Amino acid sequence: MTWSSCSLHAPTLSLSLFLTSRRSRGRDMSCPNLLLSNPRKLATLRLSKVSGHTTELLEIQSDKPTFHILFIPGNPGVVSFYKDFLESLYELLGGSASVTAIGHISHTEKNWEHGKLFSLQDQIDHKVDFIKQELQNNELPIVLVGHSIGSYISLEILRFLEKVTYLIGLYPFLMLNPLSKQQSNIENVAESSILSALLSFSVASLGLLPQCTLRFILSKSLGSSWSDTAIDAACSHLLQYHTFRNMLYMALMEFRKLSEMPDWAFMRENHEKIAFLFGVDDHWGPLQMFEEISKRVPGISLSIEREGHTHSFCCTEAGSEWVAHHVASLIKKKLSS
Repeated sequence: MTWSSCSLHAPTLSLSLFLTSRRSRGRDMSCPNLLLSNPRKLATLRLSKVSGHTTELLEIQSDKPTFHILFIPGNPGVVSFYKDFLESLYELLGGSASVTAIGHISHTEKNWEHGKLFSLQDQIDHKVDFIKQELQNNELPIVLVGHSIGSYISLEILRFLEKVTYLIGLYPFLMLNPLSKQQSNIENVAESSILSALLSFSVASLGLLPQCTLRFILSKSLGSSWSDTAIDAACSHLLQYHTFRNMLYMALMEFRKLSEMPDWAFMRENHEKIAFLFGVDDHWGPLQMFEEISKRVPGISLSIEREGHTHSFCCTEAGSEWVAHHVASLIKKKLSS
């Protein structure tokens, strides 16, 4: 998520601008209805030490899994935003997979890292370390699902771990978009340590408000389409100085790294293991990127979401359900091939 302007005049305006640029359009999109007799199994939050860093995990354990889904979030790397999506995905797969979402270092509710900043490469290494620590020694194959910059992180994980058998990138952020004013605005703020600190402080000051007042402000700023799950995640995580400051620093590292050309040769070598979902109006993963990948990597699985859910699909119930259906269908198709 990010903002569409760099105004620092008021904390409320800053937060609103930051969040609204990736929000859903608010359309009431329907998903295919499934008659499921059992109540939905809920995702639970767990803290784990990964290479010395306290890490938030949101997970659903299957009684008889045949594979493991590891979900890599975008930026902000707050797994709580994806609760509805993860629960829907688990349900649609009929309990055939255990599902784990791993948060980014210091994109957390508590300031476990005492203000330290972590780069994009730090976050990639962190995910590889988690797999080696908790998933490497079991016999289950791993399916990676990444959102936004999480798609890029997933590609980097695929380089090092043969245990990963399939990768699905959702609204992938793989390369800078020179036509995006939003990306330019974010980069201008992120490059200045002073502006980054001021914006982070102004946003964090909202966290001092009473919860009822805070929820009211966020509901008005973000629109009625945002789910309770997304509002709760915004209240608990985004209004923290350490989280917001790390989001900006990670964004700066993203812009520097993604100014390079993607590794087309690696994608061609692994095209049978990779699928991407693009949005119609998404400056993070524009359709120009869709066209470039289709030209450079023949045979790769590419789809376009035309239902209007946008980049921040996880912030609405309708978006979470639709994307969960899409991911489940890709996985089922892959398993049956």
